[in-house]
Amino acid sequence: MTTTEATSNYDDLQEMTVEALLCSMNKEDQSVPQAVAKAIPAIVPLVEEIAQKMNLGGRLFYIGAGTSGRLGVVDASEIPPTYGLPHDRVIGIMAGGDDAIRKSVENAEDDKFQAWKDLEKHGATEGDVLIGVAASGRTPYVLGGVQKAMTQGLTTACVVCNQASPIAHAVKYPIEVVVGPEFVTGSTRMKAGTATKLVLNMISTSVMIKLGHVKGNKMVDMQLSNAKLIDRAINMLMGEIEVDRKIAERLIGDHGSVREAIDQYKG
Repeated sequence: MTTTEATSNYDDLQEMTVEALLCSMNKEDQSVPQAVAKAIPAIVPLVEEIAQKMNLGGRLFYIGAGTSGRLGVVDASEIPPTYGLPHDRVIGIMAGGDDAIRKSVENAEDDKFQAWKDLEKHGATEGDVLIGVAASGRTPYVLGGVQKAMTQGLTTACVVCNQASPIAHAVKYPIEVVVGPEFVTGSTRMKAGTATKLVLNMISTSVMIKLGHVKGNKMVDMQLSNAKLIDRAINMLMGEIEVDRKIAERLIGDHGSVREAIDQYKG
């Protein structure tokens, strides 16, 4: 039996008080960062490879099913507004298509040929990086996708939550974050999902920093798509070039970008 399917350390959950349920889940969740920390040595070379490939024009793809697929889609969708990249540079693909983001698509994850078909629609090439996301490490959709991608010259990696899984054996950069049995047996939307979210955040954020989309600790390329972000940009500009709010507002209004406003002001 895989770790993600192992029986919970807790039983008779229905008999617990609400407070006991919450405290027990919280106790289990505290093991997740420790498991992620152990995986950092495996994450380092992957981030370096992705940054190198993307710097040369390559793209980053995530493929997954269920919770894992949704986490990949979420991570990819947050890159354009946060770091200003076009939507086609980091792409999340989910078994069952976009409909599966909201509703389960039966048997979508069992088709080992579909992931590569989905990647072909985006013209995936050897200049790209593919990360298969699967808590179990054995999802056919993901396994078939990374195996085919390897034969096509793509750089392949995975984020899984079991050791020595088929998917980990199939990729160049396996990231195994073993968080142990779930509070509710087999419910990998819990600890495994949290661990996966943390790892994907770490990968994409580190890559964006290495590609120059952060200055100091600020998101200088973020899209100014609402009042909150415009206000953040104004405050960022005031601190960076030491101007008053009126000048910062004018610069943001004129240039629509923190980076461009800084460059124009200093230039």
